[in-house]
Order: sequence, then C-alpha cells, then structure tokens
Amino acid sequence: MDKPSVRPERPWFSSGPTVKRPGWSRDVIRTDLSGRGIRAPEVVERFAHALRLTRAVLKPPEDHVMLYVPASDTGAVEAALWSMLGARRCQVLAYENFGQVWATDVRDHLGVQPEVLEAEWGALPDLSRVDPKADVVFPWNGTTSGVRVPDAGWISADREGLTICDATSAAFAMPLDWSKLDVVTFSFQKALGGEAGIGVMVLSQRAVERLDTHRAPWPIPKVLRIQDGEGFERALAKGSMINTFSVAVIEDWIDALEWAERVGGVETLISRTDRNFAALAAWVERTPWVEFLAADPATRSTTSVCLKIVDERVTALDDEARQAFVWRMKVVLESEGAAFDVESHRNAPAGLRLWCGPTVETADVEAVGPWLNWAFDAVVSAL
Repeated sequence: MDKPSVRPERPWFSSGPTVKRPGWSRDVIRTDLSGRGIRAPEVVERFAHALRLTRAVLKPPEDHVMLYVPASDTGAVEAALWSMLGARRCQVLAYENFGQVWATDVRDHLGVQPEVLEAEWGALPDLSRVDPKADVVFPWNGTTSGVRVPDAGWISADREGLTICDATSAAFAMPLDWSKLDVVTFSFQKALGGEAGIGVMVLSQRAVERLDTHRAPWPIPKVLRIQDGEGFERALAKGSMINTFSVAVIEDWIDALEWAERVGGVETLISRTDRNFAALAAWVERTPWVEFLAADPATRSTTSVCLKIVDERVTALDDEARQAFVWRMKVVLESEGAAFDVESHRNAPAGLRLWCGPTVETADVEAVGPWLNWAFDAVVSAL
C-alpha cells in the first residue's frame, strides 16, 4: 500500500489530555496574575469567573451547584465517594477500567460492600438491576472501553439513592440528562483540551442535602473534604479553592470555554463530536481489519472511540504479541507524524483508541484513516 500523501494537520488523538481547541497557542494564556497569591482578590475572581463560564457553557440546572476539587476527575469522584457514601446500600457499574477502580476504592478503602455490576469489555452491565433505593456510581462514558450508557432511562425519576456519575469523557461532548444525575464529575483535560490537575463537581440539591445531613464514618483527607462543620461547604460553590490550584491552568480553561461560547456552546460541541465520530465510523465500516470494541451501536462512545483488530493474522497471536503489534503500529504512525497516542488503554484489550471530541477537526479524522491502513499493512506484512 502506498504511503498516504495527506497527514492530519493536528495528529493528536489522545484521550487525555486531549488536543487543544483549534487556533490555540501559548499566547492566549493570560499571565499577568502569575506569581500572585492564590487568595488575592483578582485571582479569586478569575477562579469564580471560570466557574461561571463553565456553568454557562455546560448548562446544568440553575439549582445545581458547581465546585472545584484537586486531582482532576479522579479527585472529584473520590471526593464524592468519601463524603457521600455510607448512608445506604451502594452499587457500582464496572464496565471499564475506572468503574473497576471506583468499585475497588469503595470496597477496599471505605469498607463499604458495594454490589458491583460488571460486564465484559465492549458491553454494558444489565442496567435493569440498578436499584433506585441504592446509591449508584457509574461512568456515563467508559473512556477506556469505548462504551457509554445510551441514555438515562434506566435511572428512576423517584429514586431514593444518589446517582454519582463520572462524566469526564462525556461532559461537553454528549447530552447529559441532568434530571437523573445527582453528582456529575469531569476534568479540564478531556472534552475541551484543558490542562490537568483540577476536577469539577456538579451537585444537585439532593446531593447537597446528603452533604448537609450525612457524616461519613471514616476520616476524609483534606484534599477531598467538601464539608465544613455545618455540612456542605458552600464557599466552594463560589469558586473558593480547597488547596492551591494553578492560575495558568485556570486561564487556559477560560480560553477553552470562551472558544466554546464563540462556536455556539454545548450544542455545537456535541455536534462537532458527532461529526467526528461519524467520519471515523465511516472508515471503520469500509475497513475489514478493524471493528468497534462496543458491539451495540447504541452504546458506542463518540469521544473515546475504541477499536479492536479482527484480522485473523493478529487475532491468532497471544495477548502479549497483540499488544506488541499495536505498539509497532504506534511507532510507525508517530515516526511519520501521522497520528499520536492511538493505542488502547494499558488495561484494555489490545487495540486502537482515537479521541473524537469537539476540539478535534473532522478533516483530521478523515485524514487519519488511510494512515491507520498504511501502518497496519506495514506491520502485518512483517509478521
């Protein structure tokens, strides 16, 4: 196969940190507050401004509160688990790597015995088993498996438990049914290509009530502490910080949000994602050596798109050899500057994973397909 002549202009397809918004450069980051104290009024206002912009773009209900937490989405999920669980029975949906991590943390570190609803890679658990009386922890979109819940119809409108939703690769790129979600978490470095280190929690009034009335029986580390002596620490909802956050990260996040507003808000971000996914799906449909890891079209992620290699010359290899095959493809692609970071997550089955979120340009998705074919042919011919 001849080497393709057209490379993606921005060949970055990592699922986190993801590619910056089109037109980004370091010059867009405001630096006049660098070196200022984190409690300086001007700095506090920039953090509050970023929180207001986040709300304006994402559009959660007006009565939901929003706050920052340290340690990206991981910190946001952990803050919810450590602060809110223990009041009632708990279920965890574990159909990808991070769902398994949350189940392990709930069981082994909090001492809560959750019911873990599992599924094989590429599938969802039986959602009919979710108990409306229980708290349920789940990823809306499985970043490492390319599987998402198709909607929120499986969540009861009159549930008694809380829904704690890890939405880090769904927020800003997929519709979220806010009426069914009590805790939504995400990080800057996913859909809008921000920098790492800061997570965001969006809390319904039901979640706030849990924080006001429930005290966990275990000690909570300071970096995960979102309660004060009265309950939920409401100063956090005004942009106050649990610890010292990076001013440069916030300024970069503000730039991403301002771009999102300029292009049309969350509706446009979702449309951009859908177009990117459609372009990649069209390539998959005409490519015999690859298929979606998620078998059901209704559950396929449109952001972290995971693919499996189905060519029998590769499927005949053992697990280690399949991983080595994908790694050789990665080396070939990156040596040509055609695509970076397209290998599957280290804990997922050997395959490919390409980010198709809203900061990606559809032309780059269309351009990467021929390069994937070329790299596959180059590596498989050497077997």
